[in-house]
Amino acid sequence: MSRIRPPIIPVGERHSSVRSGSRVALAAPLLAFLAAIVALATAGSHGGSHTSTSHAPASTSARSSAAARSRATAAAAFRASPHVVAVSLGVLPAAVQDSAVAPAGAGRLALLGGIDAAQSSTAAITLLSAGAPADGGTLPAPQHDAQAARLGADVFVFGGGAGSSYDHILRYDPATRQVSAAGTLPAPASDVAVAAMSGSAYIVGGYDGSQPLDTIIAWRPGESARVVARLPVGLRYAAVAPIGHGLIIAGGTAGPSEMLSNTVFRFDTATGALTTIGHLPVGLTHASAAVLDGQVIVVGGRRAVSGNQTNAILAIDPTTGRVRVAGRLPTPLSDAAVAASGGRIVVAGGESRAGTRRAIIALVPKVF
Repeated sequence: MSRIRPPIIPVGERHSSVRSGSRVALAAPLLAFLAAIVALATAGSHGGSHTSTSHAPASTSARSSAAARSRATAAAAFRASPHVVAVSLGVLPAAVQDSAVAPAGAGRLALLGGIDAAQSSTAAITLLSAGAPADGGTLPAPQHDAQAARLGADVFVFGGGAGSSYDHILRYDPATRQVSAAGTLPAPASDVAVAAMSGSAYIVGGYDGSQPLDTIIAWRPGESARVVARLPVGLRYAAVAPIGHGLIIAGGTAGPSEMLSNTVFRFDTATGALTTIGHLPVGLTHASAAVLDGQVIVVGGRRAVSGNQTNAILAIDPTTGRVRVAGRLPTPLSDAAVAASGGRIVVAGGESRAGTRRAIIALVPKVF
């Protein structure tokens, strides 16, 4: 920081004022100096509130800037070494797995349908706010294995099934808790993954009741659903999250032979290009994904078509495709409702090796 220096008076001028020998000449500067001090003190006593007010915005701005820099530093550190820890938030009103989930506005998440502890489909809708559940209404009929996305103020539910796969697109209004028809998919589809980006929902893979689907479908309210790309093989139960200019698609149950996939794709929503960018450590299905500080976090899943849940939490770098272990769930878990909310990832319900669960936890970033 530079410092303001007082003006340097030439030596000759200082000595000339002393050599005059006049007391008035000596006193005048002294009196002026004392008057300046009094004026400053008076201004400080009468204008204190004005001075404080004028500096408050600068102080607030400085604090805001410091907080922003701190968040950016923490996010960069997380990207360099992603790690999350699980924190308990509470429990659901009833155990559920295979729910559709999406943000519902005002910091809430909507869980729609699913399979209950008796292994029956449910029509229940639950709204979560800071981990506290509330009744959100009901779907027109019980269903599970759908997925959801928020577009505008509404939540849209894509496909699903209960005995057979559905082709419907349902609109859920969190404000009125009402559900209405919004459109149809090109074919019935359960076991889908869905992500929202730039006002459109992307429905990845699924199952039509007889075979897995290789489609990536784009849909926005008021328009018809259309196929925008095809996967190399039909894919069910993939973990999908939107980031940057596209989607990250990880794992899933692939093909009619139901092989577990460990492939990580990046789908560019602008160009329609589908690229393999990496691989998971093992084949993984029935996992879920969300974005945290620029990393795609894959939560739990199965290491077999049925059962063999894992507690691993993986972080995928969407640029390089690098996959790292980012943490561990309290218990092995698959088929959970997973969504980013308020700088953390909320994980609700799911299936453990002991059965369907009620627990709600948050995954929060930890920087070493």
